[in-house]
Amino acid sequence: MPLPDRSSLSFGDRTADVAVVGAGIVGLAVARALALRRPGLSIVVVDKESSISQHQTGRNSGVIHSGIYYAPGSLKARLCTQGAAALKQYCAERSIPTNICGKVIVATDASELPRLEELHRRAVANGAVGLELIGPNRLREIEPHAAGLRALHVRGTGIVDYGLVARGFADDVVAAGGEILLGYEVEGIVERSGRGVQLVCPAGEVNARNVVFCAGVNADRLGRLGGGADDPRIIPFRGDYYVLRPSARHLANALIYPVPDPGFPFLGIHTTLRMDGSMWLGPNAVLALDREGYRRWQVSIVDVAETLRARGFRRLARRHLRMGLGELVRDTSKHLFVRSARKLLPELQARDVIAGPAGIRAQAVSAGGLLVEDFVLERRPGVVHVRNAPSPGATSSMMIGETIAAMAEEAFGL
Repeated sequence: MPLPDRSSLSFGDRTADVAVVGAGIVGLAVARALALRRPGLSIVVVDKESSISQHQTGRNSGVIHSGIYYAPGSLKARLCTQGAAALKQYCAERSIPTNICGKVIVATDASELPRLEELHRRAVANGAVGLELIGPNRLREIEPHAAGLRALHVRGTGIVDYGLVARGFADDVVAAGGEILLGYEVEGIVERSGRGVQLVCPAGEVNARNVVFCAGVNADRLGRLGGGADDPRIIPFRGDYYVLRPSARHLANALIYPVPDPGFPFLGIHTTLRMDGSMWLGPNAVLALDREGYRRWQVSIVDVAETLRARGFRRLARRHLRMGLGELVRDTSKHLFVRSARKLLPELQARDVIAGPAGIRAQAVSAGGLLVEDFVLERRPGVVHVRNAPSPGATSSMMIGETIAAMAEEAFGL
C-alpha cells in the first residue's frame, strides 16, 4: 500500500522555474537537491498518481545496497557507495528507522568461487565498507541454515522503508517552498524556443522554464515525447516474491544472496529481511505484460506491442531465451521456485512460503539487445531526462539528486 500523502490533489494551470516529472524517490530527491541548492527557485513536482511512491519506490526490496556488483568507476558504483552513506545519515537525522543487518553473498559451488573473489575485488575498489571473505564455519554462525562453500560478508548493508524516505524528501521540498501536484499525467510536451516547456496534462497545464524527467518505467516514452533519443528503451520485468511463514522465519536472519550468474542479467532468488520483521524470498524476473502490472496475468496490449516492436528486446530475448523460459515456468510453480531457493536454504519446503507482493523493474535495453548496466542521464537545453535508474536507484537517490541538480544548474543556466 502506498503511504498516505499529505498533499491534496491539485488541479489547474501552474508555472515554475523547474518542473520535475515523477514523484518517486529519484524525482523527489532531484527536487529536494535543487530546492536546497537554489533557495527561492520555484519548483513543482508532478505525478499522475494520487499519492507519491506508488510504483518502484513503494514496491522495492528496501535494501540499502553497498556497491558490490557495479563496475569500478561507473556512475552506479560511485553514486551507490556515496548514496548509501548519505542515506544512512539522512535517516539518522530524520529518525527514519533503519536496520544495518548485513548481507552474505554465498558460493554454493566451486565454479562460483572465482566470481565471488571478483565481487570482493569490485567491492573493495568501489569503497564498500565492512567486507570479509568467510568460510563455511563463519557462515553458519551468521546464517545457521544457509549452505555454502564460501561467502562474502558485507556488514554495512542494511534495510529501510523507502516510502518513508520519499515522504521525508517530499516534506523537504514543500518546506523549501516547492509544490507537489498529484493527479497530473503528462500527455504532451511542448518546447517553446526561449520560453521554456509546457507540460500538457488533463488536470491543467504546467509551464516551466526547465524540466527534469524522472519517469521510471515510462522514461523512454516521455524521453521520445520530449524530443530525446529513441534509445535506450525500457523493458519492464516483474519480480514476484514469496514470504516465509512465521513457522519458517528462523531459516534466515537477514540478507542471503547467491553469487550472480554472468549468463543471467539479474541477481537471482535471495532472502530479504523487511523492516516489519517479515522475510521475503525472491524475486524471479519475468517479462511484464503491463508496465504497471503487478499481477501475474495483467496485460496491456499497448505495452506488449511496444515491447515486441523494440529491436533491442528481440535481440535480448534470443540471447536469453532458454533462461527466460525457465524463469517463466518457475513463476507459475511454487515448487520450482522453492527448489531453486533450496540452493541457499536446503531445509526450505514449499509449505514454508506463501505468495507475496510483486514489483516492476524499469530496465533500459540498448538497440543491440544488451541491458544498460549504468545509470543514464540525458541533457539538452532546458531539459534533463533520467533514462535509466534501476537498482540501486533508491540507495543512490540522494547522490543522483545532487548529480542531476548540478547538471541542471549548468544546463538551465541557473
